[in-house]
Amino acid sequence: MHNVMTVNGARENNLKNLSVSIPKNKLIVVTGPSGSGKSTLALDTLFNECQRQYLESMGMQGINKPKVDSISGLSPAISINQHITNRNPRSTVGTMTDMYTSLRMVFEKHGERTCPSCQYSINPMTYEGNVEKEADSFTEYILCPNCNVKMEKLTRTHFSYNTTEGACSNCKGLGETVAIHLPSVFHEELSLEDGAVDIFAGRYGEYQIAVLKAAFQYYQLPDADNVAIRDFNEGQKAILYYGVESDEVKQLFPNVKPPKTVEKGKFPGVLTSMWRRYAEHDGSSAEADAYFYSQTCPVCHGERLNEVSRSVTVEGWTIPQLVVHSLEEMAAWIDKLEASLEQTSYQLVETFVEDIKTKLSRIIKIGLGYLTLDRQVITLSGGEAQRIRLSALLDSALTGVLYIMDEPTVGLHPKDTAGLISILKHLRDLGNTVLLIEHDVDVMREADYIIDIGPGAGKLGGTVVGQGTLQELLQQEKSVTGQYLRAEKPRKMNNRTKKYEAGITIHHAAANNLQDVTVTFPTACLTAVTGVSGSGKSSLLFEVLAKANDAIHEDFEKITGLDVFDQMIIVGQSPLSRMKRSNMATYIDLFTPVRAMFAKLPEAKEKKLTAKHFSFNTAGGRCENCQGLGYVTTNMLFFPDLEVVCPECLGRRFKQEILAVKYQGYSINDILESSIHECLSIFEGEKKIQAILKLLTEIGLGYLKMGQSLTTLSGGEGQRLKLAKELMKQGKKTSLYLLDEPTSGLHPNDTIQLLKLLNRLVDAGNTVIMVEHNSQVIEAADWVVDLGPEGGAKGGKVIAEGTPEMIKENKASYTGQYLQV
Repeated sequence: MHNVMTVNGARENNLKNLSVSIPKNKLIVVTGPSGSGKSTLALDTLFNECQRQYLESMGMQGINKPKVDSISGLSPAISINQHITNRNPRSTVGTMTDMYTSLRMVFEKHGERTCPSCQYSINPMTYEGNVEKEADSFTEYILCPNCNVKMEKLTRTHFSYNTTEGACSNCKGLGETVAIHLPSVFHEELSLEDGAVDIFAGRYGEYQIAVLKAAFQYYQLPDADNVAIRDFNEGQKAILYYGVESDEVKQLFPNVKPPKTVEKGKFPGVLTSMWRRYAEHDGSSAEADAYFYSQTCPVCHGERLNEVSRSVTVEGWTIPQLVVHSLEEMAAWIDKLEASLEQTSYQLVETFVEDIKTKLSRIIKIGLGYLTLDRQVITLSGGEAQRIRLSALLDSALTGVLYIMDEPTVGLHPKDTAGLISILKHLRDLGNTVLLIEHDVDVMREADYIIDIGPGAGKLGGTVVGQGTLQELLQQEKSVTGQYLRAEKPRKMNNRTKKYEAGITIHHAAANNLQDVTVTFPTACLTAVTGVSGSGKSSLLFEVLAKANDAIHEDFEKITGLDVFDQMIIVGQSPLSRMKRSNMATYIDLFTPVRAMFAKLPEAKEKKLTAKHFSFNTAGGRCENCQGLGYVTTNMLFFPDLEVVCPECLGRRFKQEILAVKYQGYSINDILESSIHECLSIFEGEKKIQAILKLLTEIGLGYLKMGQSLTTLSGGEGQRLKLAKELMKQGKKTSLYLLDEPTSGLHPNDTIQLLKLLNRLVDAGNTVIMVEHNSQVIEAADWVVDLGPEGGAKGGKVIAEGTPEMIKENKASYTGQYLQV
């Protein structure tokens, strides 16, 4: 019994009194259809109970116990998921791993700088005894050994772009500045009446023009009726651009006080108003997308640090030069530094050098050597972020630990999966249990044990339908995964036979690591962009093609062939929302007609209830103790906050009088707790609601609850939900869809359903281009563009392009080698 964890009677979420024995010190895969209960078993039951018992052993009581009769044989547990919690644009791979901190220490101790007076090269070792401290100041100064000029001593703080001492004063350490694209806002050849100001539309525009002309009159400027704004004089342009209270206008009219009312001409200025709205919305609005653009800081040229800090070198390299090179190149620099330092000098930085070496070695081992230290954390895929956290465990001496990981192969090319598997086996061999929620068949083949949950999603799942090795699953009739693997899979899922000629052509793309790429994507096709991790797939699609219509672009020469499309729809992996109040039903605009339907019920009319009373986001019908969330948060001090069921509504979100109103026997909370699939039968006679529910089911989301918080969705689930929302707005438009690994988190059976939907889109005349690693999807594509050959600086080239059959025949293509023969 010491070698197994035994779960008895698990009933959390959709688990149906599930009991299972899980062998310890093994590599285990929990698989099954999307929504079958894999995460519920591994995370909501197993991991949460491990955490509960651990916290209670430390004297913390009142922690919710998962709905399970018992679990025996538990171990201390560590969960590594894909969610990126740090959304700060200043957070990078370097800061996330603390390697940048160690690097700053190396530069403090061994950074060579140039004297601003005599240009003499100064090594910190030569001035250690030549430091001055000013009275009443913490600032330290050094004297140039050659000309004796005094300068501030540089410390680790001066090499951080997050401090005033180190950051570029112009961009405040961000490396880029935001500007307004003036030609998009002002059409110089037009008059105000003819639409010279792009943002002046309708009555709002008429009102603004009237105030502007009142300002011209107030300052006794010429009449602007039917005058092209290129012919405005200096005063008119200053008022138009910056407003009457700006310094620009005050300098031109020093003796005139600005008007105090709009009737007299208190015009705020077009650009001034745009900047104010930009700040209010934190740069996230339709106006910001249309008129604002980021540009490299003209002062630090994107290097973030001030002039002195970014000029200091160690072994001939500055910090800005080091952080833009791949981690593999960084490792070579560290080896060179270590070899060049004398023993006394090395002792000053030994701790920091060893820290960097160890972390670089770990990250390179898990296939992320193509990353750079300055890569923003918010740009990492869920799989990349998860593997960076995994890298911290590689040299761990812990044994007897249960490691639970949520799809660690997401974002990995099959070539890289082998390396990850070897690392996971290493953790197992140390005497740990490694449990993976996975769909990847290659991982299943290497696993010691597989637990197959199913047979379906939501209430159709929640049972163990197979267990054992992959070969044993093939013999088990009830195993959903076994059934898929036994079935003969069609390689092509459509009947399209055409010549792939005309299309979208990207000319000379150079974003990130792309090396002057020119490539054509055929239209009215399903195209997969493939390649190893870091080869440039996302750069090509989302940093180049997705920005084809941007007013300013530096990463490509031009893009042709987009004129055949009415719209471009970009569906990426970024979270839909970070607000727990946002859920499936509200996001997809499904909850509004449902609330309206409840408000029309006789019982609701009798109580004078409106649609507002059936909302958990507004006061009226919701439970005010939990404000409609169904739970209250308990602060756990040093541990993450715990969510406890609301004691007043018992998790049902609404007041009792609201819950008493029922449609087909279901209260409004019952609807929110029902799955999309269940709601299909509940709302059988409602065409509008049915249409949305059927679409969600078609893209493999039928297992999700109506009221499921968007913060709980995986990247793949969120992406498919975005796709559904866009499809609802499709109409008769011809669209270009750009998708980022839409199969993320999908079981092979569910992938087949998604492919049917994508093929339906293409057959309707649309074009779908997707970044993908899934061999099943690549096989089913019409066209493949394979990038590589490796990641980072060794990638960024088109290695192969053509049909899947053509890719297989190309010996230079890693993707071709992993496609079915």
